[in-house]
Parts: sequence; C-alpha cells; structure tokens
Amino acid sequence: MTTTMELDYYEVLGVSRSASQDEIKKAYRKLAMKFHPDRNPGDKEAEEKFKQFTEAYEVLNDSNKRQIYDTYGHEGLKSRGYSGPDFEDIFSSFGDIFGDIFGFGRAETRRSKHGPVRGADLRYDLSISFMEAVHGVAKNIEIERPDTCWTCEGTGLRPGHKPVTCTTCQGRGQVVRAQGFFRMSTTCPHCRGEGEIIKDPCSDCDGAGLIKSKKKVALKIPAGVDTGAKMRLRGNGEGGRRGGPAGDLYVIIHVEPHEFFQREGDLIYCQYPLSFDQAALGCTLEVPTIHGTKDFKIPKATQTGTRFTLENEGVPHLRGNSRGDMIVEVKIKTPQKLTKRQKELLKEFGELESKKGKDSEEGLLKKLLHLGRKSE
Repeated sequence: MTTTMELDYYEVLGVSRSASQDEIKKAYRKLAMKFHPDRNPGDKEAEEKFKQFTEAYEVLNDSNKRQIYDTYGHEGLKSRGYSGPDFEDIFSSFGDIFGDIFGFGRAETRRSKHGPVRGADLRYDLSISFMEAVHGVAKNIEIERPDTCWTCEGTGLRPGHKPVTCTTCQGRGQVVRAQGFFRMSTTCPHCRGEGEIIKDPCSDCDGAGLIKSKKKVALKIPAGVDTGAKMRLRGNGEGGRRGGPAGDLYVIIHVEPHEFFQREGDLIYCQYPLSFDQAALGCTLEVPTIHGTKDFKIPKATQTGTRFTLENEGVPHLRGNSRGDMIVEVKIKTPQKLTKRQKELLKEFGELESKKGKDSEEGLLKKLLHLGRKSE
C-alpha cells in the first residue's frame, strides 16, 4: 500500500502549495471532522486516511519542516531524522486542533506543580435590617475558613522533610489511557496532579497545608445597598498554600422587609390611613419617613388611593449625594365602632347628601327638558 511519505502533502490536505497556515489548519479540521476514529469506529480505511492527513498537517503546519519539504521533499525530511508523527501520543502533538474540534485535547495540569497555590474565594451571606440598608451600617462578622498552616507554611510537610515522587504517574501528574492508536492523559488520581506524594505529613494539618480557623472581619456597608449587593474583601478567603496568596471573601447582602415602608430602587412607598373627616375637610399630617417625620398638607376632598410625592425623602444614591423620593398613598379608613351620637350625625349627613343629590338630579332633569322644548 502507498504510504503517506510517497504522497504529496499538499494533495493529501487538498490545498495549494501557496496555502497560508490558516488555510492548512482549516483543511485539516474539515478532514478530522470527517475521518476521526471516534466518528468511524472500526473503519480501518478512515483510520488510515486520518493518519495520512495528520502526518501531512504536522509537516505543513511547522514552518521549518515545511521549508525543508518544499526544498528537498520527503528525502530532506528523512535526512534530518523525521520519520512521521508518533501516533501513540497524537493528542499531545495536536492538542490545540482536537481541543477546537472535539472539545478536548492535551490534558493539562490545572495547578503549577510544587509552586504557590492561591486560596479559594469564599462566600458569606449577611442579613441586615431595612433601615441599616438605607442608612448604612458597620458590622463585625466572624467567619470560619481554611487558613494557611504556618507550622509547615502551607506545604503539608513535616518540617525538615521532603515529598517523594508519585509512583503511579512517575512524577508527571498525569496518567495515560490507551484508546486505539492514540493515548489520552488525565490527572493522576493518586497524587491529584501534583506528581509528588507526602509521606511525612505535617502533624498540625495532616498534610493538607490548611487548618480551620475563625477570623473576625469588620465591614462598612454603605447607605443605599439593596438585596443582592456584593462586597469583595481581598485576602479574607481561604489561605494560600506553598507561599500562595489567600483568596477573597465575597459578602452577599440580604435586606429584611419593613413593616411600613416598601422600596423600589431609590424610591420609598408607603400607605397612610386617613379618617373620613380628614379626607373630606383636609388636614396637616405628621408623616413618618425613613429620615424622620415630615409635616405634609392633605387638601380637601382627597380620595382614597391618591398619591403624593415627598421629594428627597427616599433612599440615598450609592454614588452621589442625592436621594430618591417617597410616595405616600392615602387610604380612607371606615370606622367600625360608632357611638349613638356618631350614628345620628352620619345619618343626618347622609340625608343631607341624599337631598343634595336629589336636588342636583332634579336640576339636571329640568335643564334637559328645557333644552328639549327649545329644540322643538
């Protein structure tokens, strides 16, 4: 059977000899999508084609190899020791390509072996009252967190001892699993990608490099915060290991509801009860606000549901010196327990209202009849 070394690499990939690197990569991706062994299980012909254009790509994607091939052909590559790609570790050679196409590629260790490790970020949920959120408040909280073990300085080792090489992965931090003619690397389950094993752990942290600790943190919550506000406190998260910095602490604010006020952004809403006579005759009220009390004049004949705006009596803006407004909605309350005299007065009032309404209706009727006669 004709081998790839006897074929023209440009023809194998279906590109011209002047093709750019992007064109070569695009052509290879297209072929890989079609002939990849995972998409053609058991198909030897597809597997062979995959090997051919993978070899062609390895040469043409490397500027030095491509120059040698363009000048001296296959013999030039042979004379310089190139004998084709190692298909036993093809994912390591083309991790960028397979990562783009199939969502995986060369396995990488997520941590820097033996180097500093930053601590994880932590979350703390804090509930505050409605008024504390409106006006701002200083709080002292106590958090329990994993902190750096200063006996071993976060290394996890007993002082004076060193780690040993992991025998499972031989110090690489990766184990290789064969799959067809290539291999896939995964994090070593024994050393968790470290490449080393702690045989003599620190007695204080049992080799973890971290110990449980409690810490008091002072918070200054600004006026105007609302539920969902997030505060970031640098360096107050989990402690670092092997000289790495501590993570951050994120405090999430939750505001408790108020029995009288409601909030929408910087606006404050409330409902204020009015007696029948106050609404009918008008009055001056002492209205409670989030900043104290304020005198407010209610005009005559105010109807239930009427809304009044009290400017600058709302929530302070988080950025700036201004404040929102307060909306007061009046509700006419109906008396439930009446004295005999109150009943008599209300009855008399009703009769007067009825008579006034009847006179008004009669006056309107006479006016309409008069207009009708004129039109005749």
